[in-house]
Amino acid sequence: MPSRTRFAQVARLAPLGLTVGLSLALATTTSDADAATRSLDDYRHFRALSIDLVGRMPTRDEIVAFEKDDFDIDAFIGKHVESDAYVERLSRIYFDQLRLEVSPAFNFTPPATTLRRVTIQGPDGKPLHVFYRQNQRRVRPETDGEFCLSEAEIGLYVPMNNKQPEGNAKAVDAKALDAATVLVKPWWLYRDYRNAAPVLHYGDTWGTVDPGYQPVETLLKEPDGTPTVAVRVCREEAQAADTGTLYVSGRDKPQPGAKYGRKRPLPPDDNYAKKHKGEPISCHSSAAVSMSVDCGCGVGLENCMPGDSTGNNDVRAFVFPTRYPLGLAQPLSTVAQSESAWHKLWWSQEAGQYMRHLFGEDRDFREILTGKWTYVNGPLAQFYRSTAPATCCGQAKAFGLIEATEPLFDPKSVPSKLAPHDVGDWEKVDDRGPNAAGIVTMPVFLTKYASRRARGAALYNTFLCKSFVAGNVMLKPSTEPNLMKRDGCSTCHATLEPLAAYFSRVVETDWTFLPKTQFPLENPLCKKNPQGNVPGYCRNYYDPAFADASHGTLFGAYAAPDHAEAGPIGAAIAIANDPQFATCAVERVTSSFLGRQVGPDDDALMKSLVATFTAGGYKMKPLVKALLRSDAYQHANNWSSSVLRKEVASSSANGANGGGK
Repeated sequence: MPSRTRFAQVARLAPLGLTVGLSLALATTTSDADAATRSLDDYRHFRALSIDLVGRMPTRDEIVAFEKDDFDIDAFIGKHVESDAYVERLSRIYFDQLRLEVSPAFNFTPPATTLRRVTIQGPDGKPLHVFYRQNQRRVRPETDGEFCLSEAEIGLYVPMNNKQPEGNAKAVDAKALDAATVLVKPWWLYRDYRNAAPVLHYGDTWGTVDPGYQPVETLLKEPDGTPTVAVRVCREEAQAADTGTLYVSGRDKPQPGAKYGRKRPLPPDDNYAKKHKGEPISCHSSAAVSMSVDCGCGVGLENCMPGDSTGNNDVRAFVFPTRYPLGLAQPLSTVAQSESAWHKLWWSQEAGQYMRHLFGEDRDFREILTGKWTYVNGPLAQFYRSTAPATCCGQAKAFGLIEATEPLFDPKSVPSKLAPHDVGDWEKVDDRGPNAAGIVTMPVFLTKYASRRARGAALYNTFLCKSFVAGNVMLKPSTEPNLMKRDGCSTCHATLEPLAAYFSRVVETDWTFLPKTQFPLENPLCKKNPQGNVPGYCRNYYDPAFADASHGTLFGAYAAPDHAEAGPIGAAIAIANDPQFATCAVERVTSSFLGRQVGPDDDALMKSLVATFTAGGYKMKPLVKALLRSDAYQHANNWSSSVLRKEVASSSANGANGGGK
C-alpha cells in the first residue's frame, strides 16, 4: 500500500518557490486568452488537491486545464474521490495508525499444518527428500510420534525439536520406503492438483502464474538439481480424509523405545483419546496430528504448508518482498522467506483489502469495526479452511474443546474454488460468521495486539482518539490484584480493564474463541483447593488471582463480566456507538489532509465536518469533499511550523534593523 500520508504532508508544506513557482512557469505555455485569473492560493489549493487525491504533483496538462475558465474544482474533487489513489490515501491513515503492515513479532509454524523435509539416501544411494509432520501418530511403534522411517532403516535419527538429523545416512530398502511413504503431486507444484491426474506443472505446463506466487527454488528441485515432478510424503501425512477417529495404542504412560531402536520413549495415549476412543475427530484440528493415525494434509497436501528443510524453526517456503512501499505491483526486491512470513503477509493484505473496499465503496465507516464481510485470496482461503482451525485447541481439550466450535471466521464461509496459489484472486465473503467484527477479529489485529489489554488500548486510541495517561500518583507496594483499585494503576486501568474484558474469550496471540459451553466465566473446575492452588490445566484460561473456593474466573473477565460475555463484537459495537467515534474519525482525516494536528482554532470546522459526516451516514466521501472545499484546507499554511517560526523571527529581526524581505 503506497505511503501517501507522509508524502502529502511533506509535499504540501514544501516552499512555494519550488512547487507553485514551477506551476506558474508551466502556466506560461497557455495563452493569455485561454488562461483564467488564478491567485497564489488557487495554485496552492490545486497543488494540494493533486497531491492528496492523485498522489503526485499536477502535470503540465493538468495545470493548463486548471487555468481555463471552465475548470470545475468540484468536478475535479468528485472525479478523484472515486479513484484508487483516494482509496489508498484514506486507507493509509488507518494502516499507519494501527501499523498493520508490520508483521507481528512471533513465529507461526503450527505442527498440524507444517510439513518439514528431511533428506535421506534412496534405495540407489542417492539423496532423496521426504516430507513429514512433527509428532504425527503412527501405528508402527518404531515410528509412532516420529519420522515415518526409523533410524535402523535410514541410518538417521530425525529429532522432533527442529534440529538437523543425526547419524550417518544409509540407503533405505525399497520395500521399507514404499511401505512408509507415497508420491504426491502437491498444490505448490500443480495448478490442477485437485484432479485425479494433475498435469499443469509449475514452470512447465502451468501457463501464466501470478507474479506474487513463487515457491523457493529448493522446493522446485530434487537433490540432483532436476525439476521436482512429485514429492515423497509419509503415508499418514498424505491422507485426504476430512474426518478421522481418535487413536488409542493401549499405552497409559510413556514406554521405553529401545526395544524398537528409538531414542525417545513411545508416546502415551492422550487422556481425552482414551475416554473417547474411536470417536470422530476433525482432521483440521490441532489434536488430529497427535491423536489420530488417519488424518493427513488433504488432497494434494492442500491443508499443509511446505518447508525446505527439517532444521530451524522457520524454514523457507516462498519468494516475496519484505516491503511494499509502492504497493504489491511495485515492491522492493524479493527474497526467499519462511512459511510463517507468508501467512503474516496475507493477514496484512486482508486488512488492506478490507479498507480499500470500505473506502472505495463508501460504506458506513463504522463497519471498519462491525462488518461481517471481508475479502480473501487463495493463501487466506487455505489459512481459514485449514491453518486457523489447526491452532485450536491445545490445553483446551481438558475442558472438552477439541476443535473450534465457534470460530471467528467460519471455515464453511470460505470460497471453495480458491486454491492456495491463487494469490491474485480476491473474492468477497459476505458473512464470516456470528463472531466476526471488522478488523477487530482479523488475525493481523489479534496478533499485532496480542494481549487483551493491547487490543482494548488500540481500539480506544485509534477510534476514540484517547490515550491512557497515568496520574501523578506515587506507586506503592500492593497485593491488590484488581488494577482498577490499585493505587497508581487505577487512573488508567479503570477504563482499560473493562475494554480488555471484551477479549476474555479470545486466546492471546491467537484467534481461538472460547465458547461459553466449555468456558463459563465462573468455572467450578478451576476453584482453589484447600492449599490455595488451582488445577494446572486452568492456568492458561482462568486467573488464579480471582479464584476462590467455589470457582475460577476467566482471564480479564473480572473487570466487566457483561463485556466478556459480549466478546469482540461487543467491543466493536461499543466503540462504534461512542459519541466520540465520529469526532475522532473526522479529526484523523482532517489532520491528515491539513498536514497538522487540529486545534482550538479549528473548533468551528470540526463541528461542521462532524455534522456532515454523521448526516451522510458515517461515509467518508461527503466528509472529504467538505474538508477539501473548506477555508482551512484551501489556506493551509505552506510551511511547517518550525520553518514558519524561523521566517517570522527573521522578518522581525530584519524589520528592527531597517531591512526586510
